[in-house]
Amino acid sequence: MADQPFSEDAWDEETPPSKSALKRQMTALQDIGERLVELSDAQLKKVPIDDPRLSEAIAEARRIKARGGLRRQLQYIGKLMRQIDPDGIQQALDELDGQHQEVNARFHQLEKLREKLINKGDRALEEIVAVFPDADRQHLRQLLRQHEQETKQGKANTAFKKLFRYFKELDGS
Repeated sequence: MADQPFSEDAWDEETPPSKSALKRQMTALQDIGERLVELSDAQLKKVPIDDPRLSEAIAEARRIKARGGLRRQLQYIGKLMRQIDPDGIQQALDELDGQHQEVNARFHQLEKLREKLINKGDRALEEIVAVFPDADRQHLRQLLRQHEQETKQGKANTAFKKLFRYFKELDGS
């Protein structure tokens, strides 16, 4: 088989990608564009978009209400994405996703602390003060008692919400 003019590896390098592979790539770029449209203004400012046409297309897509028009605009955004290097945009989106996950994790930690305080009462105060040295024990006890009274009376749990807000305030989030 030494008569072959080139190896299989060379064949793979020289053949263009299949139609299906190209379509997957285009769909992936369109998905990135759709994620850009869904971002808030503050998040979008963190994404490096160098092409002014892409920025304008994203702004236009945000204004479109009709499904068909939005679908066509997203296809146009995908087309524009094929003309630029999407690596910087994808990296910025990944960083935003990571920040979102960190915020969610912190949110859940604060919820667990609140549940611990409600379930264990004063016994959990030491642990909370260890996490938040600036915490006002008196205020926490008041909110805890208020929550217990509201629960007994079947009222809305405003103290429950106040506890969480206080923990967010202590956390700086």
